[in-house]
Amino acid sequence: MNYKIRSIRADEWAAAKELRLVALQDPVAHLAYLETYDTAAARPDSFYQERSAGAAEGADGAQQIIAEGPEGEWVGTLTVLLEEAGSVDWAGFEVERKQGHIVAVFVRPEVRGIGLTEVLFDAALEWAWGRGVERVRLIVHEDNERARRFYGKAGFVPTGVTVPLGEHADQLEVEMAVERP
Repeated sequence: MNYKIRSIRADEWAAAKELRLVALQDPVAHLAYLETYDTAAARPDSFYQERSAGAAEGADGAQQIIAEGPEGEWVGTLTVLLEEAGSVDWAGFEVERKQGHIVAVFVRPEVRGIGLTEVLFDAALEWAWGRGVERVRLIVHEDNERARRFYGKAGFVPTGVTVPLGEHADQLEVEMAVERP
């Protein structure tokens, strides 16, 4: 595999924005992301500049990791957020212990199945463990079978925690986690 796995740099916000917009056009984007393409496309560049700076190499609270192809093209990404014990997460639940939270997982369809998602997850876990987290979690839509299967193969198991999906209270997001080895 001739791909480089690395954290983004703050000045790469335009590439981060472009890949986010591609991800939001994926056929399962409605199951995988809590944002629509139209909402993301309407955001000002300053939003992406701030988001990239906050998750760039050297940032403390988050890290966006990419898979970069042989010609420098970005073909995959995910972001790890640090959640501190005692804080409240995006869904309103109290965080009980220091943990990582993987979000915004995406690999371009033309390179799926060659192991990029696995190495992105390895890099994400390594980064999170290096910050002293006790576990890493993610939230996945109950109907996103492809993602749930992959996360299970990567060692993530359902925790029993579910989150109603905003305005669609009849749909659930399922928490999956892996404990620190």
